[in-house]
Amino acid sequence: MSRLEVRRRLSPAVGAFSSNARNANLRRAQLSFLGAWTAEWAFTVALGVLAFREGGATAVGLVTLLRMVPSAVVAPFASALADSRRRELILAWVSGVRGVATGLAALVVGLGGPSALVYLLAVVSTVAATLYRPAHSALLPSLCRTPQELAGANVVRGLLDSVATLVGPALAAVLLEVSGVPSVFAAAALLSLWSGYLVLRIRYETVAGEPAPRRRLRAEAVEGIRAVAAHRDLALLVGLGAAQTFTRGAVTVFTVVVAIELLGTGEPGVGTLTAAIGAGAVIGSLLASLLVGTRRLARWVGVGVALWGLPLTLVPLFPEQAVALVLLAVVGVGNALLDLGLFTLMARLSDDRVLARVFGLLESVVALSVGLGSVVASSAIALLGIEGALVAVGALCPVVVALAWRRLRRLDLAMDVRDRELALLRNVPMLQVLPLPAVEQLARRLRPVTVPAGATVFEQGDTGDRFYVVEQGAAEVVGDGRVVARLGPGDGFGEIALLRDVPRTATVRAVDELRLQVLGGRTFLLMVTCFPPSVRESQQVVGERLDRFSPGQADGDGDA
Repeated sequence: MSRLEVRRRLSPAVGAFSSNARNANLRRAQLSFLGAWTAEWAFTVALGVLAFREGGATAVGLVTLLRMVPSAVVAPFASALADSRRRELILAWVSGVRGVATGLAALVVGLGGPSALVYLLAVVSTVAATLYRPAHSALLPSLCRTPQELAGANVVRGLLDSVATLVGPALAAVLLEVSGVPSVFAAAALLSLWSGYLVLRIRYETVAGEPAPRRRLRAEAVEGIRAVAAHRDLALLVGLGAAQTFTRGAVTVFTVVVAIELLGTGEPGVGTLTAAIGAGAVIGSLLASLLVGTRRLARWVGVGVALWGLPLTLVPLFPEQAVALVLLAVVGVGNALLDLGLFTLMARLSDDRVLARVFGLLESVVALSVGLGSVVASSAIALLGIEGALVAVGALCPVVVALAWRRLRRLDLAMDVRDRELALLRNVPMLQVLPLPAVEQLARRLRPVTVPAGATVFEQGDTGDRFYVVEQGAAEVVGDGRVVARLGPGDGFGEIALLRDVPRTATVRAVDELRLQVLGGRTFLLMVTCFPPSVRESQQVVGERLDRFSPGQADGDGDA
């Protein structure tokens, strides 16, 4: 491979990390995520050890289910708050609640209080954590401008998630060895509070849009559910996420039993095995950074899901700690691939108006499937033994991916078309400054139109009700009988009649066959006028055109 080819392959990866480092808002959002998830993993390991002391594998599964079921119920409703309020404030509140709950759990364990109270506080912390990722996932697109930047942000977040999966359990293992469960809970509390402080420093402009009607949380939650149910690709991605997190819930139980009973490495070994997943995820995230510009994100989601299960089926064949660590590291690689594709695609397929609720539904499914996976794993161990349970549960994800592979390929083809539409819209100056969710919404509403050579798109004096972007071909703008401008691929026209509420100020005629992408006037106006930077840019563009052309009226325009 030539040096130029290596540089070409590495360029998207380098760009992904550098754009997050340069963008202060993205940097704060990502570091907040690192703190939140390091706290979550450390807390999960320590809670699993505490439960195993009291009731073995069955207790670990039941405690995990106890944490997840309330989260599954609350997530679709609570996530509606992140669609109606500033998302960074929701993240700060969530982090504060988690910090207080885990801090109190540290006090209860340290003072020898009842375990039931610890588990109740764990439920509170987990319910709050369930809202964190939907709000964070919905916030990221608003901090990005292009699909590549969003993919890069998800790569970086995936890497930080991987680092948290490594550092959180490793921190727990060290503190369990040196001090005990209370110190792990206390560390998790401090990390959660730090996470909340970071998001409070995020500053960005939101799209004003039309005010949403005030409704009950139930109605708003149902709207998010309907958005997923009505979109086959979103439903597919949520289903794959459910299969992966079912296995993740089982792994929560498997790591405890494998470490203590199969490998004989004791309680610190639980943290070591879990950290192996994190180590593999770090490596996987670095590899995933090379896929920022790929057109096969959906298929990489499938590969990531399959890798969550396949290595588990091999653990019973090689019951040695070194081999188990390597196999669980492969699981971590799958986690990194899944994070890149799943969250990028779901953000791009969903309307920003319900985006947090879509991610809230995903989080609800995740919480429920993690709880079910942990209980099923406990039951499978009782029925089949640890070796048989690993094989049975591990086979689930590869089978699900095999059944979904054809639809994943079709999704990649559809997103390739969307990318071309986004690139076309980004050529229009007043649309370049819009945040990615707004441009995605415009792209979803584009309609192709073909105009034969010599035909007119519209006549001077017509009522303006559409905005046009030239995809292929050429056109000329005629004002009062003279050609005042020529249009080619990437040029937009028709905006002045919409923005100034006046008749068309010129005629646009196809020179050769003209392929256009068309937006309805109301959609165009809503997006351009609801976001301050695009308002300023549109005023400048209109002013320049009105100053340049005067077809038949004082200060008239020649191409709108």
